[in-house]
Amino acid sequence: MKVGFIGLGNVGGKLSGSLLRNGIDLTVHDLNPDLVAGFVSRGAKAADGPAQMMRDCDAVITCLPSPAASAAVMEEMLPEVGPGKIWMEMSTTDEAEVKRLGEQVIARGGAAVDCPVSGGCHRADTGNISIFAGCDRATFERILPFLTVMGRRILHTGPLGSASVLKVMTNYLATANLLTCCEALVTMKAAGMDLNTTYEAIKISSGTSFVHETESQVILNGSRDINFTMDLVKKDIGLFQSIADRTGVPLEISPLMISIFEDGIARYGMRAQSDDIIRRLEEATGLDITAPGFPPEMVDDEPEEPGYEVVPQGLVRAAG
Repeated sequence: MKVGFIGLGNVGGKLSGSLLRNGIDLTVHDLNPDLVAGFVSRGAKAADGPAQMMRDCDAVITCLPSPAASAAVMEEMLPEVGPGKIWMEMSTTDEAEVKRLGEQVIARGGAAVDCPVSGGCHRADTGNISIFAGCDRATFERILPFLTVMGRRILHTGPLGSASVLKVMTNYLATANLLTCCEALVTMKAAGMDLNTTYEAIKISSGTSFVHETESQVILNGSRDINFTMDLVKKDIGLFQSIADRTGVPLEISPLMISIFEDGIARYGMRAQSDDIIRRLEEATGLDITAPGFPPEMVDDEPEEPGYEVVPQGLVRAAG
C-alpha cells in the first residue's frame, strides 16, 4: 500500500519517520521544503501537493496544527478521492469537523478515519505511541498493518469522530495532571523539601502519573521542553470544554484550567512550551523549581516493537 503523509512537524515528522524506517512506500508533503528534503534524502518521495498525493497514494495521512489547516488540505485532495482511497486524520481536532470532512470523502466512495495519537513526541519517535482509530471495522482492518508500524497500542474506538472525542479527553486529563504536578513541586519546595526526593516520592506513590514521570523531569531540568506549546494546550482543553457544553455537563475544573493557560499565553506567548506554565508559580513565590540529574528532553528508552490492537476490557472482538 502506498501511503502519503502531509505535515512533518513535531509529531508528524516522527510518525512518518516510523513508516519510512520500516519500509513503507511513503510520499510526503509539507510547507517547509527543508523537512521534505530531509525525508527524500532518506528514501521517501515528494508530492507536488495534496491533490497529487491523493491521486498517487492508497492512503493519505494528515497531521496538521489546526482544523482549518486540515480543511484547506482536504479541499485540494477531495477531487482526487474515489473508491479505495483512505483519508486518515491524525491531528487533534474537533469531532464535528472530522466528521464533516470525512463524510465528503465517504460520499465520493473513499474511507475516512480519525486516528489521533497519545503518549508524547518521544514515543512517536520510536513507534511506541498509542493510536486511537475511529472508523468502520473493515477500514480499521485495512489500516491496522501500518498503524502498528507507527504505534504500539492501537484502539478501535468506534465510528468516525469517536477517536477525536477520546483524544481531547486524554489531553484534558494530561493538562490537569500537569497543573497539579506544578502546584505540588512548588509547594514542596516552599515547604523545604528536596525536589529530587519529592520527584521519587510522587513516582513510587499513588500520586504518580504518566505526566509526572515524563514532564516533571523536563520541568526540574529547567528546559521545560516537552515539544508541545501553550496554544495547542488551550486548543485541546477548549475542545474538551466544548464537548461538555454541548452535552450539558457543568464542569468546574475545566474553566479554571482554560483561564490558567490564557494567563500563561498572555505572559509568555502562544508558542511557549506548555510546561513553562510552572513559571507563574515560580514568579509568584520567588522559588526556583529545578534540580540536578534530570534530562533536558524526553527520550523513549523502550525498544521499538510491533504494535497490536487493544481490545477494551469486557468486550470480545468478533472474528473477521
